[in-house]
Amino acid sequence: MAFAPDSVSFDRGDGSVRGQFREKDFGLLFEFSRASETPFGKEYDMLVWVGHDMYRYAKVLKTVAYIVVDEDADGNSVIEKWQIKNHREYPNT
Repeated sequence: MAFAPDSVSFDRGDGSVRGQFREKDFGLLFEFSRASETPFGKEYDMLVWVGHDMYRYAKVLKTVAYIVVDEDADGNSVIEKWQIKNHREYPNT
């Protein structure tokens, strides 16, 4: 499980947290928030929180998330496709 930090929460942060989902294969819960910058392209406009203050840029849809996991030697994005379930957007978004 990876929860977003307080810095992006509604009550104590900037309010950029958007929702949560479960990764389908292992059932792990992840929260996601809006990214303030998009270094990997406009479509990767979310941050998926993967650990304590650790995130990955992502494109989060209803049943799949495209996660930027690395850059290759030429500087191109390495993308993983995660099947997700229980996608939920928070009401204050």
